Formats: sequence, structure tokens, C-alpha cells
Amino acid sequence: MDIRDIASASGYGVGTVSRVINGQPNVSDRARKCILEVMRECGYEPNSNARYLKMRAQTSVAAFVMGVGNRLFDDILGPLQAALAEAGEDLVVTYLDDDADEVRAAIDYQHARRPKAMVFLGGEPRYFREAFHEVEVPSVLVTSSAADLGLPNLSSVSIDNEAASRHVIEHLLARGHRRIGVIGGSRAGNLTSDLRLRGAERALAEHGVALDLERDYEPAPFLETGGYDAASRLLSRSGDLTAIFALGDVVAFGALRAIVDRGLSVPGDVSLVGFDDTSFSQFSVPRVTTISQHAELLAARAAELVLRGMAGGEAEHVVVPFELMERESVRAL
Repeated sequence: MDIRDIASASGYGVGTVSRVINGQPNVSDRARKCILEVMRECGYEPNSNARYLKMRAQTSVAAFVMGVGNRLFDDILGPLQAALAEAGEDLVVTYLDDDADEVRAAIDYQHARRPKAMVFLGGEPRYFREAFHEVEVPSVLVTSSAADLGLPNLSSVSIDNEAASRHVIEHLLARGHRRIGVIGGSRAGNLTSDLRLRGAERALAEHGVALDLERDYEPAPFLETGGYDAASRLLSRSGDLTAIFALGDVVAFGALRAIVDRGLSVPGDVSLVGFDDTSFSQFSVPRVTTISQHAELLAARAAELVLRGMAGGEAEHVVVPFELMERESVRAL
């Protein structure tokens, strides 16, 4: 029994459940009562009561995680927690709903708990531009770059998402693919998916292959169901595609199922590439070719930036290397 089970049983989002468990504000009495009742019925007991959590938060680093479907974030959290623990720092994790304003949530948390520093796993740039000036503690954005935001207390660590996406397209082109579709994110979405889509567009254009966004791109939330629906729509209108590039592994897994459900095979009929190198990509059938962001390295650098910020260091923006993990989901034409 964990926070996801409580969310499912209560009918509320993981962000709301997390706020109740952590004793945070901005939860209706009705929601709080319902969630607490579900917790009692399920025998769920948080590790600490609200008073202890508040005392703990004042001597801890706070992490805000967007949604629960991003397995890359799960892969980062463990090593990040371990690295901070080695330095004597505790990490308190708050899960937010996918559409939440993470900066506003952090500001509310700051007022209630006074953490020593903050870490954001996932983030929407406009929220940082609008309100991050209210955040008073050193912070780190992980998997997206904050270099262009120019915020004095916000560091970041990420790969070069555009370059990684270009590398995927060049890999497919080198194997004879010209009809390549892209799924995931939104053309008006967050910075990370925008950069990945831009990288795909530019790499194709440099090789004289235009990406028709109306025909060959399908937006999708970063969920298995999002990947399934996006791939189904894309293949329905662009049946001549020989490859699909999913902007996240979780989207690729949904796409894999959609391709098979149409009576096609991967890579026999359609090649497939993901992004993130989550553990599932190593055990799916076939194993999915994907971009590794080296989660443990991201976690290590994030911990270093947190500690540097807490020691009074200036904001820094770190770019770590990516790697294409060639597996079984791409064939040469």
C-alpha cells in the first residue's frame, strides 16, 4: 500500500493525497476527510505524524515530483536521496498532479515548512518565470535546463535534449528510414518536450526530410495510455510510417502495444525508439532502443548543486552526457 493506492481508492490525485499525508494546506475539508478515511480503512500509516513532518521539513531538502507516471523520476529519486543522506541531509518528497503549478506548491510549502533547499523533478518554465522570485531557498531543477531563466537561486542539471533527439533521428535515417513519426508532449507543452520535438524537426530538415506536424506528429501526455492513443491515431492517418520516435519511454511502451494491436510487429513493420532508458525498456519485448539520461549521474550532480547552493554558492547549470542505447526495436531497411 502506497500513495498511489490511496489516490486510486479515494478518487483524488496523488498531489492531494501527498498534501494530506504531509499535513499541508490547500486541501478541502471534504477531500482531507475522505483521504484520511481511506487511509484508516486500508491500514495505511505514514512514517511520521504531521508535527514530526513539520519539524523534519525545517531541517530537510524538499523535492517536488510531477506526477507518478514518470519512471525516470523514480530512478533519480533513490540515488538523490542516498547522495544527500551521505552528506547528512534528509529529503522529503512531495508528489504533485501532472497539471499542478509546481512553483506555487513550492511557495506554499516554503511558508508552511521552511525547508533548507528545494529540488524540482519536472517543471513548466512559465511557472518559474511567473512566481519563482518568491522562492527564498536554493533550488535545483532536474532534467530541464534553467539557464535561460536567469534566476539567481535556481540551478539545473539536464542533458542536451535537442541534441539527443537529433541523435535519434540520425540513427533512424542511417538505417534507411525516411517516413518517421513522432509522438509525445505537446507543441505548446513544456520546455523538455519542445526541445525534443525541435531536435527531431531540425535533424530531418537537414537531411531533406520534412516533418509534417499535422500528419506525422501526435501530441500525448507522458502516460502509457497517452502513447497508445497517440500511436493509434498516427498510424490510422499515416500508415506508411516505418518508424516512430516516442519522446518518452512511457509513451513508447503504450505505442508498442498499439502497434501490436494493429497486427503489426516491432521492428518488423514499424521501428520504435523511446527516450529516458527506464528499466522497462530493458525488459519489454522487444527491448526498446532509447536515449539514456544516466539517472544516477543526474542524481549525483543534483545533490552536488543542492549542497553547493546551501553553502552559499551561485546558481550553476550543468549539462550531462546522454547515450543512445541500441537494443531490439529498430531495423535497417
